[in-house]
Amino acid sequence: MASIEVDISELENFFDKCSRISGDLKVQLNIFLEGLGYEFLRVLQDEIISKGVVDTRLLLSSFQKGDRDNVWNLSEGSIELEVGTNVKYAKYANDGHWQNRRFVPGKWEGDRFIYDPGAKIGMMLTAKRVEGKHYWESGIKIIEAMLPKFLDAKIQQWLEQYFSR
Repeated sequence: MASIEVDISELENFFDKCSRISGDLKVQLNIFLEGLGYEFLRVLQDEIISKGVVDTRLLLSSFQKGDRDNVWNLSEGSIELEVGTNVKYAKYANDGHWQNRRFVPGKWEGDRFIYDPGAKIGMMLTAKRVEGKHYWESGIKIIEAMLPKFLDAKIQQWLEQYFSR
């Protein structure tokens, strides 16, 4: 009768490493997701600029992590990341909207209109459809295309960090 001997000492070592890193890996995943959120904000800001969205300074500076009015949510178990803006017109600039005929108080300085709620003069807006710039969807497509490369690099880093010792 033949017998087979199997040396599983390396396999036991592998499982020991897996059990030791599980808590640390969750922290590392949280840091990765947070970095992904900041990268998404950068991409959104680039899209807002490239698409020429009106009043970009307010909109650009408004995107921040953890705001109560966020609209983008990424979660994995108890790890969650929210990214968005508290600027009320952000959705209208992204999706488009109907502009009603109305008076807007303010004044013209050269080719630029300066809104002033207390002004007696201003301009009359005509009723029309304002098309959206769709910067949000464009940003999501870009980050989704980048995600596999980011994730591959991060997994490779984790493998080297935890299993090359």
